[in-house]
Amino acid sequence: MNDDPATGGPQPTDSDPLDETQRVDVPRYAPTPDPRPDARWAWASPSSQPGSERWYEPAPGEPAAGAAPVWGQPAWGTAPAGHPVPAPAAPGTTRRSGPGIGTIVAASLLSAVVASTGTVLVLDRAGAFDHPVQSTDVGNATPAGGSQPVTINESSAVIDVASKLSPAVVKITTGTSADSSADPFGGIPAEGVGSGFIYDANGWILTNRHVVTGADKLTVELKDGRQFEGRTYGIDTLTDLAIVKIVGTNLPVASLGESDGLKIGQLVVAIGSPLGMYSFSVTSGIVSGKGRDIEVDGGTRINNLIQTDAAINPGNSGGPLADAGGNVVGINTAVATDSSGIGFAIPIDIAKPIMAQAVAGKSLTRPWIGIRFTSIDEQVKEAQNLSVDKGALVTNTGGTGPAVQPDSPAAQAGIKDGDVIESINGIAIDAEHPLDALLVQFAPGDVVKLQILRDGKVITIDVTLGTRPANL
Repeated sequence: MNDDPATGGPQPTDSDPLDETQRVDVPRYAPTPDPRPDARWAWASPSSQPGSERWYEPAPGEPAAGAAPVWGQPAWGTAPAGHPVPAPAAPGTTRRSGPGIGTIVAASLLSAVVASTGTVLVLDRAGAFDHPVQSTDVGNATPAGGSQPVTINESSAVIDVASKLSPAVVKITTGTSADSSADPFGGIPAEGVGSGFIYDANGWILTNRHVVTGADKLTVELKDGRQFEGRTYGIDTLTDLAIVKIVGTNLPVASLGESDGLKIGQLVVAIGSPLGMYSFSVTSGIVSGKGRDIEVDGGTRINNLIQTDAAINPGNSGGPLADAGGNVVGINTAVATDSSGIGFAIPIDIAKPIMAQAVAGKSLTRPWIGIRFTSIDEQVKEAQNLSVDKGALVTNTGGTGPAVQPDSPAAQAGIKDGDVIESINGIAIDAEHPLDALLVQFAPGDVVKLQILRDGKVITIDVTLGTRPANL
C-alpha cells in the first residue's frame, strides 16, 4: 500500500474540469453513510421534523441526483457497494417515529428516582444510617520526611487559653524585698515581683506564700493597666500559698479546673511575669509528672506537686497553670535548680479549701491528723516487707521525731507506728490519691473513718481531725 497522496486518487479524464454540470467522484472525502434499514429508527436523527435536513439525505430544494455534491456529502444517487440508498418518503405520507426526547428524559428520571429510593430503603433496613460519621483530624497529620510541627489544634488551644485567662492574671509587686530564704526559686528580684490570679470577682487573689512573705506593701497590676493596693489576707499553713485581697469593680475572674484528673502528657499553659520584667508572658508545655515532692531553701518540703516542662522562671511564682480549656489546674511555685524544663505547681484541688474559707471571711486553716508517713509503692513494699503495694505507712523513716506525735488526733485515736492506712472514708489511698491530698478535702473538727492494716488484720478507727499548727 502506498501512502503517497499523489497516487491512489481519481485519474484525470477527458472531460472538461470546468464543467460544473458533470459528476465528479471524490470518494476520498465522502463519509460513508450509515444504512437505515428500518424507518422506526428515524427518531434518532438530529431532527425528525418535516422539512428539516436528515443525515445523508437531501432536504427539499436540494439538487437532484446527478447534480454536484455538497462538500463532505456523498453524490446523490450513488452509494458505495453494500450500502443501498434509502428511498425518499412518498409525498403526503406520515413517517412512523418513536417516542420524543422529552419522553425519554422523563422515563430516565423516573427510573433514577425509583432506583435511589429502593437503595435508601435497603440501607435503612440494614442500619447503615445508624453509625456516626467519624471525622479525621487533619491538624495532627505529620508531613512526610519532616519533623512534626505544633498542630493547629494545640496552637489554637494555647491562643484561646491566653485570651481567656490572661485578663485575670495579676502582677504583684512588694514594697520591700521578699525574704530570699522563703523563695523556692532562690532569685526573686529585689522588688519582690511575683504573680497571682483573681478567682473571685470581689477581689480575692491566690498567689504563693513566698511572694508576700516579709512584704509591708503590695501593688497589684492587671493586664488592662489598672493598679490596686493589696493586702495579705492569710497564709496557708500546709503549703506555699497565700490569699491577697484588693478592692475593685469589673474584675475579671479565672475559671477553676480540677487537678485530680490531670493526665501525664496533657497540655498545660503557664502565665506570669518572669524575672519581674516580662509581664503576662505565656508559655506552654505538658504535665510531666504528678505527686512530686521537693525540698526548697530552708528545708521546707512541698508535697504532691505537678511537674511540668512549661517554662517557669523567677517572677512566675503564684501564676496559674491552666489546662487546654483555660481552667486553672495548678499554681506555679518552684523550679528545680541547675535544671532546664523542670518546674512545679501546687494542684488547684489542694488550694480550693482555703480559697473558699477566704471568700467566707474565715481564717485559713488546715486539718491535721498528727502522723508521719510514707506513701507505699513497690520499692517501699519490698524494703519494708509489706503485704500491700499501696496505702500510707505510718513511720518516721527519713524524718525527725516520732511517727505519731504526742497529743495529736492520731495518738488520741490509737494509731500506731507501723500501721498501714488503706483508705479514708472509703476512698482508697494510692499513688493518684495520697493521704495528705485526701485530707485537705476535710475541715478541722470533721470525723473521718480510717481503714488500717495492722499485723495482718484490717481494723477501722474513727479520728477527729484537729487544726494544723502554723509552725509545722
